[in-house]
Amino acid sequence: MTAAPRVSGATSRILARLRPRRDKLPRDIKVMLVAAFLIALGFGLVAPVLPQFATTFGVGNTEAAVIVAIFAFMRLIFAPAGGTLIGRLGERPVYVAGLLIVAASTAACAFAGNYWQLLLFRGLGGAGSVMFTVASMALVVRLAPPESRGRVSGAYASAFLVGNVCGPIVGGLLAGFGLRIPFLAYAAALVVAAVVVQTQLSHQRRGSTEGRTKAPDMPFGEALATGAYRSALFSSFANGWATFGVRMATVPLFAAAAFGSGPEAAGIALAVFAGGNALALTVSGRLADTLGRKPMMIWGLLVAGLATAGIGFTQDLWWFLAASALAGIGSGLFGPAQQAAVADVIGNGRSGGKVLAVYQMVSDVGAIAGPVLAGVLADRLGFGWAFGVTGGIMLVAACTWLATRETLRQAKP
Repeated sequence: MTAAPRVSGATSRILARLRPRRDKLPRDIKVMLVAAFLIALGFGLVAPVLPQFATTFGVGNTEAAVIVAIFAFMRLIFAPAGGTLIGRLGERPVYVAGLLIVAASTAACAFAGNYWQLLLFRGLGGAGSVMFTVASMALVVRLAPPESRGRVSGAYASAFLVGNVCGPIVGGLLAGFGLRIPFLAYAAALVVAAVVVQTQLSHQRRGSTEGRTKAPDMPFGEALATGAYRSALFSSFANGWATFGVRMATVPLFAAAAFGSGPEAAGIALAVFAGGNALALTVSGRLADTLGRKPMMIWGLLVAGLATAGIGFTQDLWWFLAASALAGIGSGLFGPAQQAAVADVIGNGRSGGKVLAVYQMVSDVGAIAGPVLAGVLADRLGFGWAFGVTGGIMLVAACTWLATRETLRQAKP
């Protein structure tokens, strides 16, 4: 008579692990999600029209590409300053200031009278962008409950993804009223996001004492001595190389060379990558909070790396799209776990401005170096080598996590 209750109890424990109780996200995290959506939506408004707008000043494709690259370059240059400002002033002031700087520079782009003015204004926007990017990561680290860091990171990534998907659609429609209009719309979205953060984010900080205005900054050397942070730096570099670099710059070239297609095939490939990413994000954050950061990092990087390497060897459009979708799934599997692991290292009681600035910098370095080196490989050895090396870097990143200690157990209260 006692066997049934024992079986029932065991079943309940298994189900509880597979479907853990999902506590409501803190209100401040929801505010951050709204801001993230507005930022991504605005960026998506400008992305499709920026190169075309640059060519209206009588320059060629190379000069138009520089307008895109200067933004990433300025982000990289100003990342250390952003981390220092967070340590001195706190996350919220730097976040709001960065949003307003990008809003002002973007609005100025709409009124640029020549190419060099556009280059200057766009570059200033990159400096503001890294300020609010690092500050927003620091806020999420500080505000997310330790037991829900993976889910919070997944929700934050989803908010950005939805904004990035909706932005180009709206931006394309607004461009019909003139190429300057999307810039003004992006500036307006950033101002709204700044108002939301300034007015709706509570002044109470997790881990802070009464009356305290700023948390102590985590020494960078302490973070670097942690295996999880070192592994996160390598995987962040690999992700920047593959996802933000090669995927945006080399995939369109491969689609044109391999399939003789125009931008449509590349656009579909990016869309199915985003779709696979979104599918994985529905579960990856929760799994990172239950199974652990380490297994999600290893399996996600393995899937993304193998799929990315396989893209260069596809000879059929459908296999190309399938590999792109699989790469998106892999990216969505490890993304929340990676940010959650970095948050575990920093903890709620300290500011991680400098630590997060370096974490962001290595991703930007990958995004800048990846397309250049992949382009050289594609020209000299073929696209198979370009995508193979890119996928190989992600596989090496997965190997670095094999010897890394799990951070989930130490994060749980």
